[in-house]
Amino acid sequence: MFDGKKGRQSTGRRLSDGLIGLAGNTFAYNHAPLSTQVRIAYIAGNMPLSRRLFLALPLPLTLTLAATAQSSKALRRKDSFFGLHFDLHANNKDVALGRDLTPAHAGRLLDRVKPDYVQYDCKGHAGYMAYPSKVSTPAANIVNDSLAIWRRATQARNVALYIHFSGVWDSVAIQQHPEWAAVRPDGTPDPNATSLFGPYADQRMIPQLKEAITEYSLDGAWIDGECWAVRPDYSEAASAAFRKATGIATLPKNQNDRGWQEFLDFHREAFRRYIRHYLHELHRHRPSVQIASNWMYTTYMPERPDIPVDFVSGDYLGNASISTARLESRYLSATGKPWDLMAWGFQHNPAATITLSHKTAVQLQQEAAVVLAQGGGFQIYYQPTRAGFFDDRLIEVMARVARFCRERQAFSHQTETVPSIGVVFSAHSLYRTANKMFGGWGAHTAPARGFVDALTAAHLPVDVIPEWKLDEVASQYDLIVLPDWPDAGLKLKQQLTNYVHNGGNLLIAGAENAALFAPELGVTQPGEARKQEAYIPGVDLFANMTGNWQDVQLTTATAIEMRYPAYDTNRDGTPAATWNRLGKGKIAAIYGPAGTAYASTHAAPAREFLRKAVTAIHTPILTMEAPSTVEPVLRRKGNQTILHLLNSTGMQVAADYAVIDAIPAVGPIKIALRLASKPTAVFLEPGHVRLDGVWEDDTFKTTVPRNSVSDTIIYYRATDV
Repeated sequence: MFDGKKGRQSTGRRLSDGLIGLAGNTFAYNHAPLSTQVRIAYIAGNMPLSRRLFLALPLPLTLTLAATAQSSKALRRKDSFFGLHFDLHANNKDVALGRDLTPAHAGRLLDRVKPDYVQYDCKGHAGYMAYPSKVSTPAANIVNDSLAIWRRATQARNVALYIHFSGVWDSVAIQQHPEWAAVRPDGTPDPNATSLFGPYADQRMIPQLKEAITEYSLDGAWIDGECWAVRPDYSEAASAAFRKATGIATLPKNQNDRGWQEFLDFHREAFRRYIRHYLHELHRHRPSVQIASNWMYTTYMPERPDIPVDFVSGDYLGNASISTARLESRYLSATGKPWDLMAWGFQHNPAATITLSHKTAVQLQQEAAVVLAQGGGFQIYYQPTRAGFFDDRLIEVMARVARFCRERQAFSHQTETVPSIGVVFSAHSLYRTANKMFGGWGAHTAPARGFVDALTAAHLPVDVIPEWKLDEVASQYDLIVLPDWPDAGLKLKQQLTNYVHNGGNLLIAGAENAALFAPELGVTQPGEARKQEAYIPGVDLFANMTGNWQDVQLTTATAIEMRYPAYDTNRDGTPAATWNRLGKGKIAAIYGPAGTAYASTHAAPAREFLRKAVTAIHTPILTMEAPSTVEPVLRRKGNQTILHLLNSTGMQVAADYAVIDAIPAVGPIKIALRLASKPTAVFLEPGHVRLDGVWEDDTFKTTVPRNSVSDTIIYYRATDV
């Protein structure tokens, strides 16, 4: 126990006291300070260290024994599937940190939930250490060392322990060292964001991490407050470095100033150097430690993952979080890195009357299904009380979600995609038009999010293709979609044109892309694109897709659908979408903001229009008779082709309805999947229920009677589609 007032251990003896020895098959223990290496000599092989003996030992000894004898049994992150994240962002107003946390309480939670790893609070954005640090400022009133208790409980169960640790965002560091702050354009120091051009990383962050890794024998760290918190820096050091690198004397303040893009790119590279540096130092200090920088190599920082982070992760939140999870999980699945996504276990809305509401188990199960279907891992973020306690009600929710995930682990974890339709995610456009270093990008990702949502609701299996990966995988896809990014760039245009000439099918969207691909589309484009009201007829209603549209006239192209300036199809129609042959393939275009418009409304006629544009040049590998809320995901694992059916009916979308507690089942669902050969067996999981069906025209047809949250169909020995 740590006495925050006296600043020392209060367990009844000082850490520097004593030497413990056991007669016979002995080990010797030098009960040294936490900052000193604890030395253990243990006669292995003669007397096993029992759980009872282990738990009876003083805490520092159990940490060291567990570090040497047990940590190797905890799963590495690349093999982990389900985890828990607990952070508090400890601060100087806390009055009882760790007071209500005991080894028995932590152990009961772990035994009930059985996670592969726990991520526990170490340093939040405030900058205070949540344990009795000797290299930095601890939070106020640490009653019990929670991190030590969690380390003991996790190691006793071979559960990995990571820490939540805020990197760039460190308010205390700036309070204590104002010269470490990034400087705003107006010359004032940022109160939260540290400078990448100062000594913060070497003098504060890296020593903190080394201390925590050593003292608690950590498996790794989840570094928060990073790419999404970093800011362009106008400090003297940053300004001098920018002038030297670019020759631009006057620092730009916004997108209208000369050198703005160079300024953003300069700071992006500075952030990459910062990550490389602390990873190098930490891996040199402890080669086995596993590090992720939150949201790095996701849509927030959509770059080729060249820097050796050990895994990729991000925490998603807010309204319609399933829509966010759809896009993020598909992007992460394409990175080639071990990955997971973290759902918040509560809905948080600072502007609402009630700011926090815990999610139900079924709501989290619905979110988990979307993530797990893409082959990665899933974790849930909860905050214990400020004193470190979890009520049994929350533990039971965790346990129910964990069981749901485990029931699907065998046929969801570490699967590969079956390529069919790929949606291009453009870093070039975001970096050139969003006027930020990195994400979250907000509405700037709506073009991609809208298309992913629309095509999954149209029952079309969809992947996200990072721009940097396009050349490597384009030939595997029958159809590639370029959403209405405002600045896709000439390089991407050339890559996609080559893809079509070689036999691929391409759908582009947006007036800007229509201009970029003008020679290939088989239309003329009289006049400039302009904002227009646009109503596109659907089966029952019109899709309102008002926005920036390009007028076109057909030459060699064929119209797919028309648009109208009002909801009246009797007059003034002009092509909304066309298709044209190009080389060995086909190219289609939607001449307005298709993805952005769908992301704004999710209207059924807009979805019908986008499906019509897709199927004009692409024959779907899968057809389904089901509500639009059933999302298909097509994957493979070994000799299995795997079709996930995800039920997003009733998903949370509005702040006033923050929590859902029931998901209506849907069904029957009729399915027809084209396969390379007749499957030897087809089963519905979980439950291993055999499905009968019909094999005709290279297609297996079957019916799923009922889908609650998620079901999976496994087609054995039909590995090529």
